[in-house]
Amino acid sequence: MIVSLSLARLLTGLAIFVQHPGKTRVYWIHLGWVLFMFVFLVHFWWWEYHLHALTVIDVSVYLFVILYCCVFFFLCVLLFPTTLEDYSDYEHYFMSRRAWFFAFLALAFAVDLVDTALKGKQYFASYGLEYPVRNAAYILLCLTAAWTANRPFHAAFVVAAVLYQLIWMYRAFDLLD
Repeated sequence: MIVSLSLARLLTGLAIFVQHPGKTRVYWIHLGWVLFMFVFLVHFWWWEYHLHALTVIDVSVYLFVILYCCVFFFLCVLLFPTTLEDYSDYEHYFMSRRAWFFAFLALAFAVDLVDTALKGKQYFASYGLEYPVRNAAYILLCLTAAWTANRPFHAAFVVAAVLYQLIWMYRAFDLLD
């Protein structure tokens, strides 16, 4: 349900651009992170299927997954706030809130490691060395993005993140078994 609310937040935020064209200036880097979060949420929904392999899901696993979903929801709220009254546009808003957004995104990648480990050592190992290196790289890049306002860095990061996430999702999760 929380993942659905997260997707709804993204889609509702995007609909504002259609409902009120020209009211708020679009910032392509912001929209890139919206796309990234959409793909990440769909990916999350897909890979959580592997929880079926656990013989027992106790309340701690259940609460962990709920809290993980809450991180996603908070990321989506950070992308589309209730109001932009204190900001001139989405660029101003996104860059002023980037530390929060990227700190939570780094947290999501750290929590992802725990989530994957919950599914078992064999499952974790099935992704090879690329998986923990990927997450560590995302965490470091997110922490850098939280710290710097350098637009070329942010542009390169969002383009690379979206492309890699799409490729990773297809390679790692093409089929459910």
